[in-house]
Formats: sequence, C-alpha cells, structure tokens
Amino acid sequence: MTQREQDIDVLARTIWGEARGEGQGGQVAVGWCIRNRVEMDLHNDGKPDWWGEGYAGVCKAPWQFSCWNKSDPNSPYLHGDKPIPAAQFMQCRESAVAVIDGHEPDPTGGATHYYSTTMKKPPAWVKGATRTRKIGRHIFFKDVP
Repeated sequence: MTQREQDIDVLARTIWGEARGEGQGGQVAVGWCIRNRVEMDLHNDGKPDWWGEGYAGVCKAPWQFSCWNKSDPNSPYLHGDKPIPAAQFMQCRESAVAVIDGHEPDPTGGATHYYSTTMKKPPAWVKGATRTRKIGRHIFFKDVP
C-alpha cells in the first residue's frame, strides 16, 4: 500500500469511528480537523507535535480520537478484527479522499479539536479555546491551550 493509500485508509477508518452517522458534511468536517493537525507545526520549530505526525500518527495518538482507544467499542473494527460495513466505509473513504485531495474546503474554520454533543458535559480543554463551528453533532475549536 502506498503512503497515500495508507493515509486514506487511516483517515477513512477514523472518520467511520468518529462520524459515520453524520453524513458527508459532518464526515468531511472531522476529516478536516485531522488534516489541520497534520499540517500544523504547533511551535513553528519543525519538531514533532504532541498530537502526532502524519495521518496515522495524528489519528492514532493516545487519547486523541477515542475510536482508536483499545477500550472503545469501535476499536476492533478499526484494527480489522471485525469488518466495517462496506457501504458505510465507502462513504467515509470518499470523505477522506475529498479532504486529503482538497476537493472540499475546510468547513471547520481551521479547527484542530472537536467534541460530540452527545457528551454529558464539554471536555476541560474547551476553556480558553476558540469555538469555530457546530456541524452535525460535533462542536469544533481551534487555539486549544
């Protein structure tokens, strides 16, 4: 598998784990949040950032995208232990390609973080962060301290 195909696969799996019920607009938004992390150099120092490098590094960084956590019910699907329904995965893959290839503009306003409105309360990191958008069941933020 080429690096491009690996990036598409990991991003599509993450989109499936985080936003499969959102429709393409919400899926693209989650994908762009990840792309924004991939492209950002937090300290403008050229060194690896705490949230990982590249699509696989960002998506699989511990405690960043919960679908990859071993305790998450989505984890066996993302690791290939259980099959992801083909139609759902194809839609997530299309969203991943649209994000990576820039076929869809960033709808998040440069967000690097989000949380789901299904959470009982917002995570602590929202304090001091700039809310950029609400898309579907996700609220997006940038400038997270």
